[in-house]
Amino acid sequence: MKKFVSLALAGSLLVSLVGCGASSSAAPASAASGASSAASTSAEISLGVTAPLTGSLATYGESVQKGVTLAVDEINAAGGILDKQVKVTFEDDKGDSTEGANSFNKLVSEGVCAIIGSVTSGVTSGLATLTDENGMLLITPSGTADTLTEGHPSVFRACFNDSYQGSIAAEFAAKDLGAKKVAILYASSDPYSAGIAASFEAACKTYGLDVVAKESSSSMTDTDYSAQLTNIIAAGPDVIFAPYYYDTVGPYIVPQTRAAGYTGVLLGADGWDGTTDTMVDDKSLYNNTYFINHYAADNPSEEVQNFVTSFNAAYGSTPNAIAAMSYDAVYMIKTAIEKAGTDTTADIVTAMTGMEFSGVTGSFKLNDLNTPEKPAVVMEYVDGNLVFKASVGGNG
Repeated sequence: MKKFVSLALAGSLLVSLVGCGASSSAAPASAASGASSAASTSAEISLGVTAPLTGSLATYGESVQKGVTLAVDEINAAGGILDKQVKVTFEDDKGDSTEGANSFNKLVSEGVCAIIGSVTSGVTSGLATLTDENGMLLITPSGTADTLTEGHPSVFRACFNDSYQGSIAAEFAAKDLGAKKVAILYASSDPYSAGIAASFEAACKTYGLDVVAKESSSSMTDTDYSAQLTNIIAAGPDVIFAPYYYDTVGPYIVPQTRAAGYTGVLLGADGWDGTTDTMVDDKSLYNNTYFINHYAADNPSEEVQNFVTSFNAAYGSTPNAIAAMSYDAVYMIKTAIEKAGTDTTADIVTAMTGMEFSGVTGSFKLNDLNTPEKPAVVMEYVDGNLVFKASVGGNG
C-alpha cells in the first residue's frame, strides 16, 4: 500500500458532506422510533461513521474515510438514493472503546439512519449493545471477532469473521506452504488477536499441523517480543502465525523475528494490511511473509479495477482492504434502502438481513450471523511490495 494523502485532503472532500451532519432539522434519536422518524422525515439520507481518525490506528481511519467518501460521492453524482442526496458525518473514536461509545451516541443524536464502524473488534463490540438500545443499524467494515454480531440482529459486517480467516490461514499453511510444524504468537488481552489465534489452532488439527509452540504478549502494542520469539524459534516451526495489527508487525514483530535468526515463513491475518507504511528500511526482512486479506488491488476483475482507478484518481494512492470494505458497506446500505423503499432504520435492517450482494470485495450472501460468506485472498510481501498470492475458501 502506498502512503496515504494527508487528512487535509480528505477533510476538504468532506466539507460539503459533513456540514449537514448536525442539521437542526434532525431530531435526536434515543430509541428505535426516534431513530426511524429522524431518518425517514429528512430531505436527505443521513449516514454516520465512527473510526480511528487519529491515534495509532489512524491509517485505518483514513482508509474508512476515503472509501466511504468515494462511495457517497459516486452515489450522489448518480442521483442519490430514493431521489435523496446522501450526507455523512464522521466521528473520531481514536480506536478507543469509550470514545467509540461517545461517537456512536453523538451520531444517533444527529438523526442518522445507519452507522458504519468501527474498525477494530474491540471498539465495535462495545457498540453492539448500544445499537440494540437505540434501534440503530451498525455495519462494521472490518470488525472480525465472531461474537460481534451474535445476539445483535441489527449489527452487520462487510468482512468475514475471525474463525473463518483463522481456518483459511491454517489451510494455506498446510496446502500451499507445505508446513508441518507451526507456532503461534498472539496478544492474549485482545479479542481480535486471541480469537484468530484460537481458530487457527483449532483448524491446525483439521489440516494435520503440529502446533509446537504458543506464546503471547500482554497487549497488541508491546514493543519487545524477544522472549517469546526465543521460545518459538527453539521449537523449530515451519511457520509462525502472528495475528497483530500493522503498527506492531512492521516495526517490531518482523524485524525482531529476523534478528533472532528465523528465516522461515511469517503468516498473519487482515490486521497486517498497512504494514508497508510501518516497515523499517531493510525491506528484505519482510520477504517470505504472508497474510489473509479481504481483497487484492491487483485483482483483474472489472469491478475491482474500476474502484482502484477511481480511488487513485481521488486520493493519489492505492486503496487497501479497509477502504474497499468501507466502500462496499456504503453500497450495502444503499442496496438495503432501495429494497426497503424507505430510509427508516428498522426497514433497512429487515432489508439487509440475509442480503445477497456483489461488491469490490466479492459476491456473497449474509449468513444467519449477518456475516458475508466469501473468498479470502492471501497477500505476500516481496521486497516491501504487496503482491496477490492466492484466493482461498468461500463460495462466491
